[in-house]
Amino acid sequence: MLNKQTRSFRYVVLVPVRSDHVVSFRTSCLVPESFWSGSLRQDAVSISRLSERPHLPDCVSHEVSRLTGQLRTTAEPKTLHTLLRPEDLSEMLAAGTKESHEKAENTQFVKDFLRGHISRELFKLGAVALYFTYTAMEEEIEQNRDHPQFAPLYFPAELHRHEALARDLEYFYGKDWESQICCSPVTQRYVERIHEVGQSDPALLVAHAYTRYMGDLSGGQVLKKVAQRSLKLPSTGEGLCFYDFEGIHSAKAFKQLYRSRMNELDLDMPTKQRVVAEANRAFKFNMEVFNELEEIGKTLPKDVVDGEFPAHGEMQGDISKCPYYAAKMAASGGASYACQMAMALLRHPIGQVLLATWVAAIAGLAAWYLM
Repeated sequence: MLNKQTRSFRYVVLVPVRSDHVVSFRTSCLVPESFWSGSLRQDAVSISRLSERPHLPDCVSHEVSRLTGQLRTTAEPKTLHTLLRPEDLSEMLAAGTKESHEKAENTQFVKDFLRGHISRELFKLGAVALYFTYTAMEEEIEQNRDHPQFAPLYFPAELHRHEALARDLEYFYGKDWESQICCSPVTQRYVERIHEVGQSDPALLVAHAYTRYMGDLSGGQVLKKVAQRSLKLPSTGEGLCFYDFEGIHSAKAFKQLYRSRMNELDLDMPTKQRVVAEANRAFKFNMEVFNELEEIGKTLPKDVVDGEFPAHGEMQGDISKCPYYAAKMAASGGASYACQMAMALLRHPIGQVLLATWVAAIAGLAAWYLM
């Protein structure tokens, strides 16, 4: 079904309607918005009125003729039916990744996040991981934007996230944020896989785009509200640009459009099955990133606040300053980790006050002793 919000998209999916019988088709025929002008009812398009419009594209005329016959035999009055088949890629992905989706939602990091148990530092590290992930994915999307096995899913204005993440990182780290971050080991493996499929098997790029973007438009909106409340971020949206899809007015309508576009891809069944397998692999990469963040969280002080540790941080060639290295040293009981913790404490205002108080007390005792 169409509504006024979906008209903001450059293209809309052809939706045939007959009287009080409504059927929604996921079809490969896409119509420029200009053809809808004057044909819109409040919530649908009349197929008879659409067919009367002059200079209708050949693909539309063909679809009108084909679908009109189906309308005579489908749909109960005032009931919406979506004609999907089990072999449609959107259906295969939904069914084939259900278990992975549930596992990802039940990782300890995600469960803690949803409860509001997320430190500012871990949230920043998560944003860094996302930045490298989306930068890699959107580089490959740009390279494959005209590839027949990906082109229908090219929505840069609506979906691309790396610039939004850059704004978030600038909010958290300042103007020189790029010099303060690096890619973690787990995220690096994820990034390398994205580049690999983008360069050698673009059909599999569909799996990575589906896994990330559809999740961002769904559960990601819940995480935005939790983060804003738990981290006391500004109500004006600073630090949360990643979750704000300015080019999408209705997430539900856009997700329907995106799934219909996936079903238009000219993929044979073996390729569709490989896409599903790759989507499960993408979920696994995301779960590994969550687990990596969970382990980093265990190395941070309970009262860790913004600024105590650099996010992948201010490394400048010194690997010992990276939190991922610090976590590894903590697990092995490395002495350098203890030093790093001490330095973090001294950088914190409370730690500085405590140190000053301790020095003053020692000086007082020394003066008293020497009198």
